[in-house]
Amino acid sequence: MPLVKGGSKGSAAGGDSTLDRSALDSPDAESRWTAARALAGRVDAVPALATALSRERVPRVREAIMTALMRIGDTASVEAMLPYLRSQDAGLRAAAIEALQALPAATAPFMALLFSDGDSDVRLLAAELARNMNASAATRLLCDLIEREQHPNAIDVLTEVGTPEALPALQKCAVRFAATPFLPFAISVAIARISGAEG
Repeated sequence: MPLVKGGSKGSAAGGDSTLDRSALDSPDAESRWTAARALAGRVDAVPALATALSRERVPRVREAIMTALMRIGDTASVEAMLPYLRSQDAGLRAAAIEALQALPAATAPFMALLFSDGDSDVRLLAAELARNMNASAATRLLCDLIEREQHPNAIDVLTEVGTPEALPALQKCAVRFAATPFLPFAISVAIARISGAEG
């Protein structure tokens, strides 16, 4: 389900953010949803939104909270959403990825840490986040990843966003994984695309 990217009535109209934060604790899901939308874009609401997200179980309300954090878009908002890349709930994980992809500048300072995470699933999702980053920065991070491990997802992203800086790493990767099914083909596609763009 896509995140709402339009302006929320609450943030446009002002209103009482204290009441909105209090409503995040309401037993009524509709009230929590309305409060989350009203707090979109309000920097002072990040702690309350982060706390609400940690306990929210209604997907529609969680999505509204993620959207509110995305609309704020600062470092604290990103920090509030990063833990959900580890969620066992696929819907929550997908919402976190979508929100973080919309905030490439705010997410950038955390990318090196994500790419070195001990959880391979987190590293895979970090490659997805790199799609919206500055191409040169994304290339450096993705090349570092493929030089350390076999990572088809990183190669797919390099095919889309990689700069000529990626060519040496991809060529070494092609030799290293020559006997691995499917990977040499993916690497050759990436090299051809980037070489073509270079020319």
